[in-house]
Amino acid sequence: MDETAGERRQLINVAYRLLGSVTEAEDAVQDAYARWYGLPPDRREEIRSPGAWLTTVTSRICLDLLGSARARRERYVGAWLPEPLPDRGDHTAGADPAGRADPADQIVLDESVAMAFLVVLESMTPAERVAFVLHEVFRYPFAEIAGVLDRTPAACKQLASSARRRVTDARTPVPATGQADVVRRVKEAWESKDVAALVALLNPAAVMTADGGGMVGTVLHPVEGGARIAQYMVAIADRAPGLELVERSVNGVPGLVARRAGVVETVASFEVVDGRVTRIWVVRNPEKLGPWG
Repeated sequence: MDETAGERRQLINVAYRLLGSVTEAEDAVQDAYARWYGLPPDRREEIRSPGAWLTTVTSRICLDLLGSARARRERYVGAWLPEPLPDRGDHTAGADPAGRADPADQIVLDESVAMAFLVVLESMTPAERVAFVLHEVFRYPFAEIAGVLDRTPAACKQLASSARRRVTDARTPVPATGQADVVRRVKEAWESKDVAALVALLNPAAVMTADGGGMVGTVLHPVEGGARIAQYMVAIADRAPGLELVERSVNGVPGLVARRAGVVETVASFEVVDGRVTRIWVVRNPEKLGPWG
């Protein structure tokens, strides 16, 4: 077996955290492998660590994509959110016709893919994001990151430090141990259209952000305030008969999935602080729901 085949899982994990998109991560990794196999055999034999070479190339591809993504997202309809990930076994995509594993199945679900964390990564410059993810999440030394960013190790250390301050300033919380119970109660209140119960579960300063990509109906701007969010959720329930809410893990954290006739239409993830919901991220863009089957 090709010794580089075992690197695919690690590369997908790096690329998803850099891009926030399963599809784009898969494309970046495929491009890196294409460049590897495009090298003359004698050149490949000279490379002492194919895994390090592939990681460097994948990261550079992601860096270029992050730069162009900023312009694309300025034209995006409404808010842009990262693609949500199900737990392995929560979807039926399984493998493609060629028998390859679904890339979403290869992503390790930990705090570094929680939606709250990924949203903070979106606020970073492309260079900050690459330096931070490679060093803080994957423990790559700055000497290697310097080769990716074409900067000195000291400059890369400074970029990672700046990115770390963004994370600290955003106060991204560790997923609460009682989050599953809170999400369950949100589901029950939503199903019963109980505005008062929803308001009690939402922080008064809560914010809900939705991503429909202009392909399906949703709010184009964040909904702010627990009372307004509760009223919006009940209004949605009134307009969507037959919608089934299911508790599911979203990016490794308890969340909710809304489906109609077995088709997933919405994936919602939550940030819970002190027993109340402070943030809700709702992904409705069908192009981002592929891993949900």
